[in-house]
Amino acid sequence: MKEKKLSLKSNKKIAIVYRIHSVDAVKMAKKVSEMLKAKKYDLYTAPEQKTIAGTKTVVSSNELKDMSLIIVLGGDGTYLRAVRLLRGHPVPILGFNMGSLGFLTSHPVSEIFEVINQTLKNDMVLESRSRLHTSVKLKSGKKVAFDALNDIVIERGSFSQLISTSVYYDKNFVNNIKADGLIISTPTGSTAYNLAAGGPILHPEVKAIVVTAVAPHSLSSRPLIFPDHQALTLKLEKQTSTAHLIIDGQKVLELSPEDEVTITRCEKNHLMIRKPNHNFFNLLKEKLKFGDRYASGT
Repeated sequence: MKEKKLSLKSNKKIAIVYRIHSVDAVKMAKKVSEMLKAKKYDLYTAPEQKTIAGTKTVVSSNELKDMSLIIVLGGDGTYLRAVRLLRGHPVPILGFNMGSLGFLTSHPVSEIFEVINQTLKNDMVLESRSRLHTSVKLKSGKKVAFDALNDIVIERGSFSQLISTSVYYDKNFVNNIKADGLIISTPTGSTAYNLAAGGPILHPEVKAIVVTAVAPHSLSSRPLIFPDHQALTLKLEKQTSTAHLIIDGQKVLELSPEDEVTITRCEKNHLMIRKPNHNFFNLLKEKLKFGDRYASGT
């Protein structure tokens, strides 16, 4: 995942995804639209949100593949919504933080016009981030599939007991884990739910998948890191009643005993726009106070 010099498509189509129900994000979307229209760009409002004044509405996700660029105004949840809308199409995303933490939307909104101009001049870089493909084989024989940039979570239902999940890597049995849930994370997602549950932070260039148990029923349970070139398979055991499958924070399916979840690395990576010489560890220090020392008794 080495940095590449940004080279936007020759077309002038740009779509905007903004944080829904945020007055500030809507106002900023209008300002960005006016700026870009003055530069003769064709502006579009992405699906699932109200159309920004003076822009065209993208009716379906399939139309987004023709965009040169997608601009996100919001927090990481808004960014992940933009990624879902793309459905794997290799269109780069430029994110501005109008939320709280902002690991994905790392550019401050105070620099929005400067950064957009840098982007249009191809003075930014592309970071290629791995994603995970999830294939679910239900007990009925039906198969469904989902993709994630951050994480896949198998979580117990509101009234169910601990879920019991057998983990296999490259068809080899690893362990049976009893816990409130399991988080299967990309390096990008390692600073999200995985971190909150006690999992490790991975540099975005690491080619790995992290499995972290949520409130495990064993003192010996520890996060596991697997190479991402083989399949990871999870099977719900019979003593589990039901569980929820959550993809990048969105509940997509209810799982039952004997359902099988297979996770592999996606063939297509996600394209994220960053400033040249962007430093991942500086981002950790800024967002998580990584490396700070606190004096006791003060």
